[in-house]
Amino acid sequence: MTPRFLTVLLEAKFRRKESSGLDVRQSQTSLRNAARLTCPCPAMSVMSLVMRGTRRLVHADPALFSNFLFPALFCRAGSADSLLTCQPNRKFTFKHVKGQKKDQKTQKVKPKVYKQEVEIRQGMTAAALAAAMNKDFDHVLEALLNTSVDLDSLEKDTVLEERWIKEVVTRSGMKFRWAKLSTSREQPNKDACRRPPADPNLLVPRPPVVTIMGHVDHGKTTLLDSLRKSQIVSTEAGGITQHIGAFLVQLPTGEKITFLDTPGHAAFSSMRARGANATDIVILVVAADDGVMNQTVESIEHARRAKVPMIVAVNKCDKPQADPQRVKQELLAHDVVCEEFGGDVQAIHISALKGDNLLALAEATVALAEVLELKAEAAGPVEGLVIESRTDKGKGPVTTAIVQRGTLKRGCVLVAGKSWAKVRFLFDENGCAVREAGPSTAVEVVGWKELPSAGETILEVESEQRAREVVEWRSHDEEQQKLQEEQIAIEQKQKLHLEEYRREREGLSHLSWRQRKVALYRANKTRFATRPSERMQSDQLSLPLIIKGDVDGSVEAILNILDSYDAQQQCELEVVHFGIGDINENDVNMAEMFGGSIYGFNVAASRGIEQLAARKGIPLRLHSVIYKLVDQLKEELSSKLPPLVSENITGEASVVAMFDVTVGKKKVPVAGCRVQKGQLDRRFRFRLIRGRDTVWEGSLAALKHHKDDVQTVRAGMECGLSADADVNFRAGDVIVCFEEVEAPQVTSWDPGF
Repeated sequence: MTPRFLTVLLEAKFRRKESSGLDVRQSQTSLRNAARLTCPCPAMSVMSLVMRGTRRLVHADPALFSNFLFPALFCRAGSADSLLTCQPNRKFTFKHVKGQKKDQKTQKVKPKVYKQEVEIRQGMTAAALAAAMNKDFDHVLEALLNTSVDLDSLEKDTVLEERWIKEVVTRSGMKFRWAKLSTSREQPNKDACRRPPADPNLLVPRPPVVTIMGHVDHGKTTLLDSLRKSQIVSTEAGGITQHIGAFLVQLPTGEKITFLDTPGHAAFSSMRARGANATDIVILVVAADDGVMNQTVESIEHARRAKVPMIVAVNKCDKPQADPQRVKQELLAHDVVCEEFGGDVQAIHISALKGDNLLALAEATVALAEVLELKAEAAGPVEGLVIESRTDKGKGPVTTAIVQRGTLKRGCVLVAGKSWAKVRFLFDENGCAVREAGPSTAVEVVGWKELPSAGETILEVESEQRAREVVEWRSHDEEQQKLQEEQIAIEQKQKLHLEEYRREREGLSHLSWRQRKVALYRANKTRFATRPSERMQSDQLSLPLIIKGDVDGSVEAILNILDSYDAQQQCELEVVHFGIGDINENDVNMAEMFGGSIYGFNVAASRGIEQLAARKGIPLRLHSVIYKLVDQLKEELSSKLPPLVSENITGEASVVAMFDVTVGKKKVPVAGCRVQKGQLDRRFRFRLIRGRDTVWEGSLAALKHHKDDVQTVRAGMECGLSADADVNFRAGDVIVCFEEVEAPQVTSWDPGF
């Protein structure tokens, strides 16, 4: 309200009161006081005058001014007494002083808008983006209107670019965040397990599983041939067993025994261990003429570790040099005490080749089986053990298994390791199809999706879906274990790198950052200057290998042999691939890629594969005997090594005088020498020795006797010689002539056989 407006208002009020006959003097006084507002007063502020005049007018007519003035100027309308005591509002009389903040107007606080958070990732489809936003596909189409995206060709499975994913989320009034690269999700344990022990009332007697073990060439397979009346030895390469075999033998007395024939060669230790774990009784075959050998001791340890009772079969007792008593005494050193020495181990003297005393061995086996009271449950889901696995051309993946519990039939769904099968066929050891196999029976199982490893446990599950769940969970569990191992390796590598980094920085701590940078650049100059491809190249010799075998156990045996390789400082040995089956084109291509060799054991290669390997220069080495394969591998490793250079000293001469000979425009120093030992040959290398130091080593430029160029100078003769370099000869120097002889280097790896 301006002073001018207030004056006009008071004049109008004065006329109204004059016409109504009220006190004109009082109104004129109020008017004069209000008129003072129009002229400034230097003594007091204008606002103070306004407030003072207003109070006087309020006393005259409070109802009038209550409609125009602020309510805070008076307490209650119509109460004069209250107005006199009402405190004035100092807000209008406040004077701003320098240094004080002005009152800020209260700003309205906008309410916080909540935005939905959408998790996005690279390569999202339109349907996946809509699901992440809790919207439908049409919402994505609407958000992409008026953009360069071709909406006509946009489908639910169309992969959107990163910018359009962000654009859709932003236009929808939401905010986005990138999904984590790896999320640790714990999957429930869906593995298949063995059943709890069965009720003893449900158990039925079963045939014993007997493993024949011993040293190589002690007659294990011959013994089994005599028991089965077959000729397995004649079909084996090299006359030695290189696979684990399972056979059911029916004795003349009617009892049935399942025999496992294990290899005796040192390369097949894992096969012997697997046979010991799957057996009830171990027959330890020891030749009476050889006695206890290395693999005999190893077989004893396998049987003791598996807690399996033993029967000692002293074989080859028909030979003149046989000494069964010496064999029993040697066994005492390995805690194998026979019955005649007060122990509990039966020892039977036999001749497997002639069939002598085999019935006594069978009776001893049956008697021990009766003492053990071997029983099993014939009903319920099947449990077994994979003895051997191989790939057959007509049957596909085939496993030799021993049923330990239940009855295996066609149509059963089995799980072994990370493979599963729906049994299509069952075959016995003679290749005849059988309908079912009970406990302690060895059968070949056909129907595996993938080839399981030997030694895996076989479990029967309810359905194919359940089998897939078990295999997926086992694969996931193995992957998690590998990730943990890799994480530990990464952390150790980072720790070593950090320690190395700190050691490098300790020596530079006293330097400024600029000096430190220069020092690090100089130290790493050669490393940074090298190209990444050149950095990957190494002078270290290496031999990449591709291993193929007929069965899983053979490949396992070869890999175990290669694990014992300890000559990495000479030549690195790396297995880039291994598998089961014949050599194929992929093996040849992989060998060409890595520059390696292919080794096959008891497998074949077609003529086309052989021609392809020859055309690409890939060594293809096929063997049927394990130790011949290892011998050729050692030869190839030795051929990779550089030859050993040795020195053969042929002559020695002493320098008598020195003189210079002009050849063209150049003076060549010549040493006059007398040959002391042997002869000097110009074709060989020479060494100049002064005192105990070697001053020069190289070849001769000329060798003369008197004025003639000669090839050799013998002892007692004098000659003049000049070196192929600038050499300062002195009297008394010794010149040695030597021949460098190269000898092939042999690898230091010894596999033990």
